[in-house]
Amino acid sequence: MNAAGDAPSPILLRDDRQGIVTLTLNRPQQFNALSEAMLEALQTELDQLAADDSVRCVILAASGKAFCAGHDLREMRATPEFEYYQNLFRRCSRVMQAIQALPVPVIARVQGVATAAGCQLVGSCDLAVASHAARFAVSGINVGLFCATPAVALTRNVPIKRAFEMLVTGKFIDARTASDWGLINHAVEEEELDAAVSALAAQIAAKSPASVRHGKAMVYRQKQMMLSDAYDYAADVMARNIMEADAMEGIDAFLDKRAPRWAPPV
Repeated sequence: MNAAGDAPSPILLRDDRQGIVTLTLNRPQQFNALSEAMLEALQTELDQLAADDSVRCVILAASGKAFCAGHDLREMRATPEFEYYQNLFRRCSRVMQAIQALPVPVIARVQGVATAAGCQLVGSCDLAVASHAARFAVSGINVGLFCATPAVALTRNVPIKRAFEMLVTGKFIDARTASDWGLINHAVEEEELDAAVSALAAQIAAKSPASVRHGKAMVYRQKQMMLSDAYDYAADVMARNIMEADAMEGIDAFLDKRAPRWAPPV
């Protein structure tokens, strides 16, 4: 209970609006650190979203001044055991992979600092929009802990020399630099953040649900392939996509000069 006698707020909030789901990290006093409970809440929601055909896009947001300060260090120090840490980092890694495995795009809405596993969270999302107040770092090195798992996401977004410098110095980069380096898509004024995120989500939601789902899965899978294999795989995906009702409807609508009427995802 809080001082007013009310039940405490959930650590992860969910809002559903016309196929766009917003998940909001809600531990503002702890800078939205990824406690065990937060990781469990995220995993539960992501698993549910993966099975929900009505979802078109997911926004990952945070309350308070910080986006996410990474792992909960106080919680980690309370159990100084190898097996505990190994399990914790594996659980966190599953959450990050679940974001990428989600059938629909995930947009990070970054309003403040994103450090260590918080920076990893941004890098794991498909898209990211940040306010100019946001800053990014993989700062575990400052407390004697190399950010190994955050490095996985960071080096898949940022050129290796820039990523390595961040990892071994713990230095922060601002939103404009993060945009230039490819960690985020857009850096906007603080008062424009909600509008920019909403506009991007609405653009995605307006497209064919089937083609977006085909596309997200295809993009990440082909990235791990040799060039010739990637083209073979992409050709098969595109052929399957064009045989679906949405593609036929989209082409007909283009030829008829009208707006397409997308079928709900199956």
